[in-house]
Amino acid sequence: MGIPVDSLCIADFSFELPPEKIALHPVSPRDHSRLLVVEKDGISSHQFSSLPALLPEDSLIIFNNTRVVQARLLFRKPTGSPIEIFCLEPADPGEGISGAMGMQAKAQWKCLVGNAAAWTSGLVLEKHSVQNPELTGEQESHILYAELLEKKPDEFLVQFRWTPAHLHFAELLHEFGSIPLPPYIKRKPVQEDVERYQTVYARHEGSVAAPTAGLHFTAQTLDDLDAHKISKDFITLHVGAGTFLPVKAEKMKDHQMHSEYIGIPRQLVVNLLRFIEKKEQAAQDARTHEGKGSITAVGTTSLRSVESIYWIGHLLLRDPEIKMEELNITQWYPYEQKTAPAVADCLRAVLDRMAAEQSELLLTKTALLIAPGYPFKLVDQLVTNFHQPRSTLLLLVAAFAGDKWKSAYAYALEHDFRFLSYGDACLFFRS
Repeated sequence: MGIPVDSLCIADFSFELPPEKIALHPVSPRDHSRLLVVEKDGISSHQFSSLPALLPEDSLIIFNNTRVVQARLLFRKPTGSPIEIFCLEPADPGEGISGAMGMQAKAQWKCLVGNAAAWTSGLVLEKHSVQNPELTGEQESHILYAELLEKKPDEFLVQFRWTPAHLHFAELLHEFGSIPLPPYIKRKPVQEDVERYQTVYARHEGSVAAPTAGLHFTAQTLDDLDAHKISKDFITLHVGAGTFLPVKAEKMKDHQMHSEYIGIPRQLVVNLLRFIEKKEQAAQDARTHEGKGSITAVGTTSLRSVESIYWIGHLLLRDPEIKMEELNITQWYPYEQKTAPAVADCLRAVLDRMAAEQSELLLTKTALLIAPGYPFKLVDQLVTNFHQPRSTLLLLVAAFAGDKWKSAYAYALEHDFRFLSYGDACLFFRS
């Protein structure tokens, strides 16, 4: 069941992306973006608002309901020299994203630092604000301090402190930070981005990049899914900045995939099991229309999260006594396995463990790398944006769509589709 990892070369997943094809601003309204539909028998162009009518009835669609935090902080030295800090993830993985956002008084984070050479050891940076007494009842000064603790090859360890100490770190980011637009959107964030670089169903704070396939959905689109008998459910994967970085290694065996926090509700696993059983029944019933019981993932983050649930169940079947905190999926785990238990059995294993732990939410991390040769277990359709060349996101699309990704991207470039985070969308039916 393995993939010839040694022979997988990132250069085979590249294309020429002219800068003018990169969308710098979102379309308004959200669902007026374009949608390229890629099926077995061809390619067609639609408006995104048509998506509910294009998906199979009696199917399930899954969204990533993470919420982007204002993780980009601009400080200035006493000399006026700017230093930009981009918060990536908490330094202590045991805290989890929710715990780190709820920290009071101080917190340590792994960060990227712009103009790091100007930040000398011992120099504590400060940001100040004064709250409106009409809103708070009294004039209160908020101060955020940043101290560089350690320089590492790919990141920096930064300690933040603040006053008043009762404030949560999430409140400090909301007050002092800005939306972390991707580096390929070469402009400064504006007020519009605060709302538009966020899905309408965003709920759990913790991402430093948006799950961009979800940016196209409106309240009306979500209602239209109900009208077409498509069930909705949610998972949480907190998107890390590494998601959108090009792969630097020429061979994928040399690429280190980043881990991201995921939260898996028990009810989602119940629903996945129900639709898997429905799909299996439909396959046995020739009178049932094609697509019944199928599962659609909105975005690569949702797809990776949902597929990770299968491998968590796989871990549990291999070792029923494994601790909950050890249910992390490493990037090559699926490709190293010699057995492939039934999907339903893996989902039941997850549900049994959650029942034993009396848990409604499984919190873990995944570094799952989906590349050509990956054995998909749950997802049948993928809604996603157009991605950067030489990226793990494009590898995932190539794994899902096969060589059709090449004709789809060529069509999109030729017909002026808009690329990357604020760009247009694709609907792929799995090869």
